[in-house]
Amino acid sequence: MSERVAPDRRTVHAAWFTFGLAVICGLAELLSGPAYRLGWVGLRLGLQTIRWAATVEGVVLVIALAGAVVAFRKQVDQAKAVFLLSSIIALLAATPPAVLWYRVQNLPRLHDISTDTEDPPEYISVVPMRSGVPNSTVYDSKLASLQMQAYPDVRSVVLTTPPDQAFQKVLQVARDMGWEIVEANQSASRIEATDTSFLFGFKDDVVIRINSDANGSRIDLRSLSRVGGSDFGVNANRIRSFISRLKNAGV
Repeated sequence: MSERVAPDRRTVHAAWFTFGLAVICGLAELLSGPAYRLGWVGLRLGLQTIRWAATVEGVVLVIALAGAVVAFRKQVDQAKAVFLLSSIIALLAATPPAVLWYRVQNLPRLHDISTDTEDPPEYISVVPMRSGVPNSTVYDSKLASLQMQAYPDVRSVVLTTPPDQAFQKVLQVARDMGWEIVEANQSASRIEATDTSFLFGFKDDVVIRINSDANGSRIDLRSLSRVGGSDFGVNANRIRSFISRLKNAGV
């Protein structure tokens, strides 16, 4: 009798060990951002934590699925449930970093995106807020060709409304995006704002320029990260989202 019970106990213990590992790695991923924001860890360590935790979660997923098969064969009910729960946790924790990593492999190292690469909008009001950050507000024209290859759709937007009316619509969309408005200078036809990421609290600065156009107004945006050589496509996606909302606003 004892010989039959022992393997079942080992299966249950293995299931709980797998569950614990899945939870610990998942928590490591979730807490790495807040830990960086609080200054407990550096950016490199925070990102590496996510990378290695996600890698372990991938291994846990394989082990949990294999363990579930064994548990079903042995009819160990507790182990079945725990292994399946472990596999779900591992899948949820490993997928976002894996998808992000896959995307990054096909993206250039850019952290400064502009709809006008020949005459990009200039930052003024946010410059003092960027004191001590590694990324400069000076636009590097050498990156324009890389941007055009990676994000050919990120271009200026022409509206049929005059600049004064367009300014108010643009400002409202910027607020709807949840950005912190640093300056809204209608006389200069310029808006500057800061967008903060949820997990790590990364701050990216946005400048919007509204100029007169033969058909109404021309809107140009520039989105620049304060830290990091690569933005993982965030700045381009931010501009895309803004343009999409602006067009849907019926201007």
